[in-house]
Amino acid sequence: MTHFVTGLFFILLGYLIKYKQWSWLIAGYNTSSKEEKATYDKQALCNGVGNFIFLLSGLLFITGLGEFLNMTWITKYSWIIAIIAIILFLIYANTGNRFKK
Repeated sequence: MTHFVTGLFFILLGYLIKYKQWSWLIAGYNTSSKEEKATYDKQALCNGVGNFIFLLSGLLFITGLGEFLNMTWITKYSWIIAIIAIILFLIYANTGNRFKK
């Protein structure tokens, strides 16, 4: 049940970041100076982070489904996929200046 509630919360966060442009929820960006923030494309950053949070919410729902159905292999693999997704997104976000103007 906890995974479903957390998944709903992540959907809310993803919506607020992607569609409402609440960039202050993005760690690191919210503490940057105005000069440094000016070097980033806020639209692309919010879009990328919002999509990633939607992906994590989907994985949380899959984890919750695995627990609900008492199928531990679903839970185990969804966590493995989540860890891989986090690592790949960190690499994606920090290479190639994807979110810079």
